[in-house]
Amino acid sequence: MKLKVLVDNNTFIDRYYFGEPAVSYYIEDDDDKILFDTGYSGIFMKNARLLNINLNNVNKLVISHGHDDHTGGLKKFFEKERNMELITHPDCFEYKEDNTGLYIGSPLSKDELSKVCKLNLSKKPIKISKHITYLGEIPSLNDFETRYAIGKKMTYGKKVKDTLNDDSAIVYQSEKGLFVITGCSHSGICNILEYAKKVCGDNRIYGVIGGFHLFDIDERLEKTINYLSENNIPLLYPCHCVSLKAKIEMAKKLDIKEVGVGLSINI
Repeated sequence: MKLKVLVDNNTFIDRYYFGEPAVSYYIEDDDDKILFDTGYSGIFMKNARLLNINLNNVNKLVISHGHDDHTGGLKKFFEKERNMELITHPDCFEYKEDNTGLYIGSPLSKDELSKVCKLNLSKKPIKISKHITYLGEIPSLNDFETRYAIGKKMTYGKKVKDTLNDDSAIVYQSEKGLFVITGCSHSGICNILEYAKKVCGDNRIYGVIGGFHLFDIDERLEKTINYLSENNIPLLYPCHCVSLKAKIEMAKKLDIKEVGVGLSINI
């Protein structure tokens, strides 16, 4: 597997790409070319050109969840019809708003997207390439990553609290263990890793990249650090929605790696 970071909050020193508080990764697994999330705007396409990546070759698009820092680039990307499959949770394209009433969902609806690509909406795990699986809806498997609402969503014509059940991830199965790729981990990064183990039948976590949605120094962060430490994960790339103070706390016990636009990971 080859992974290239197209969008992240961070850009490396002296590497002149565009950054924004969002996520987008380009992934190759044998003949499959996969785009994971589309960032907040269209800058993932600009960065792809700068990195000599031809996004016209992408045949699979995975959306981690429906927030606009992961779906915002869809409108720019689908200005033309593309012969590809879009894989995500069935609730991903529901109306979403934050606690102030600001719309924070996808710029394109499910109906609009169905006209420009093939939608594959699933709550269950799906094999999307030779070595990569989309995990679908993540169950709660521990007692310290309780789901909490972020704004509201529209369900059956009624606004209800949004606990981000559409939040998911993908996992690459390598000879060295599992490499998990996540967007924001609203489901809980440890829940995601435990579910990846269960789905793939492999208890070895070789690496993980993405947002862990950790901001405060609290019990959740402490137990997450303990979990990651106990699993002896060689490649840890916390980024996007992980605060500086959370990263500093993590770095006291874990060998975490820096992430920025242009980062390449080859497994």
